[in-house]
Amino acid sequence: MGFNCGIVGLPNVGKSTIFNALTAAGAAAANFPFCTIEPNVGIVPVPDVRMARLAQISGSEKILPTALEVVDIAGLVAGASKGEGLGNKFLGHIRQVDAIAQVVRCFEDDNITHVAGKVDPLADIDVIRTELLLCDLETLDKRIVAVEKGKKTGDKKSLELLPKYKHLRDKMDEGVLARMVIEEGEAELYRDLFLITAKPLLFVVNVSEEDLKKETPMLAEIKKAAVRDGAKVVTICGKIESELAELSTEDRASFLADLGLVESGLERFIREGYGLLDLITYFTTGPKETRAWTIKRGTKAPQAAGVIHTDFERGFIRAEVMAYDDLDRLGSEQAVKEKGLLRVEGKDYVFKDGDVAHFRFNV
Repeated sequence: MGFNCGIVGLPNVGKSTIFNALTAAGAAAANFPFCTIEPNVGIVPVPDVRMARLAQISGSEKILPTALEVVDIAGLVAGASKGEGLGNKFLGHIRQVDAIAQVVRCFEDDNITHVAGKVDPLADIDVIRTELLLCDLETLDKRIVAVEKGKKTGDKKSLELLPKYKHLRDKMDEGVLARMVIEEGEAELYRDLFLITAKPLLFVVNVSEEDLKKETPMLAEIKKAAVRDGAKVVTICGKIESELAELSTEDRASFLADLGLVESGLERFIREGYGLLDLITYFTTGPKETRAWTIKRGTKAPQAAGVIHTDFERGFIRAEVMAYDDLDRLGSEQAVKEKGLLRVEGKDYVFKDGDVAHFRFNV
């Protein structure tokens, strides 16, 4: 699995429409709040042009891309943290995903009612941001009470955690999201709190076809909000993506070219999502199949091998690695070897995006 991303937003901002377009899963999309109650889950192959080239070089019978899991979570409303709408249930679903993609409506359509009565993307962002903060503050308050009890007994871990929790609590009470407070290298201290606002965040700005390639004033404001919250931004037109989902691969390429686009919203979504979670792709290739594998940036060779099978990690001996760019340029594994560009790497080797690997193991 590539990564797991929950799609959230206010009702009627285009969440389920975009989910349907991304996954072709046919989730209900209707013009009334709470159309989505139980989360819909879709598995999407991750497009990567490098795979076709590797398959060509290796004469592969099959191409097996990695996958993206997308979870369509029902619309949140003001008061969700106190149970408004179906809030508590929905917040529970958000806790279970690796990253959050918040769909923000930036299109006008008299036929699609906005839950607040008007299209105001910044207000929508603030509603959800406030509800998630309130939910996390409640979690943090409960933990601080428990840690204070531990401090009284002289528990060393409690003595270490209490000032950090209180600092985080104070900053969040000022409206700062957890991800902007927790310092790099300290994430493990807060992991068991399962804070929603510590999760990576992507604003998926759902625009009209006319605005898709424009830097509108509203989009500029959303990007400012993204900087404040440590979020990424991707623009997408749900209407166009819905149309693309109905087309063949060849027709999709022609349709995108007619619109002056080089890639679909799905491809932008995945690229930003990978960057959001700091993921990279490596490949295995041969006559039977070319396959993509997703790992966290910084993963060492044995753990990268373990993504294929636990035996590969347990019995890891070495990895024979070449860069995709070298293989693409030279046209064969033999040519890469002759140029001295096929490397034998041990347990401390850190995999890079685009590595093509053969593993040697013994169990």
